[in-house]
Amino acid sequence: MVSRQERKIRIQRQRQALLRYQKERFKNAQAVPGQNDFIMVLDHLKAGFNVPKIFRTAEAFGAREVHMINIAPFDPSPSKGAFRKVPAIDHDTFRGCYQNLSDQGYTLFCLDAGCEHDIYDVSLPAKSAFVMGNEGLGHSFDRNEYPEVQCLRIPHAGMMESLNVSVAASIVMYEYMRQHHTDGPKADSQG
Repeated sequence: MVSRQERKIRIQRQRQALLRYQKERFKNAQAVPGQNDFIMVLDHLKAGFNVPKIFRTAEAFGAREVHMINIAPFDPSPSKGAFRKVPAIDHDTFRGCYQNLSDQGYTLFCLDAGCEHDIYDVSLPAKSAFVMGNEGLGHSFDRNEYPEVQCLRIPHAGMMESLNVSVAASIVMYEYMRQHHTDGPKADSQG
């Protein structure tokens, strides 16, 4: 049973997280698209730890944008400031996101452990958008309604059915960078 004091602390932390989100969301309006053309699409992810971690990795790999489909406010602290640097585009539905990206000439890929093609066997176009589904429910759309969305999987040897969504997103971004041989900004070696 949760005590009154514990409940009060939890509510206080939630309010502080919401204030951080609102502050960082305001700063996000000034974000500049990353140097690479790939886009991450977060499809109904839980508004917890994974979303800000994906923003952090997206910033590190120079993602153009991160599109969020129906994602509630989240604590941006785990992004270590990346949420204010990578443009975040909100969508209410996958259909709206799909239309937006298709109109811009993007090829969409959904990641799913049940897909037939390994990500390492597919040549990823420069304008790739990677759709990451909800941690428990998967994608919010019926893949049969979007035959243009290509289905990819990340092969793994263990017994687990799938990877954590932020880990999978990191692998996808790395594979895109590997295929396109793009280098991020170099750290100053002068120290």
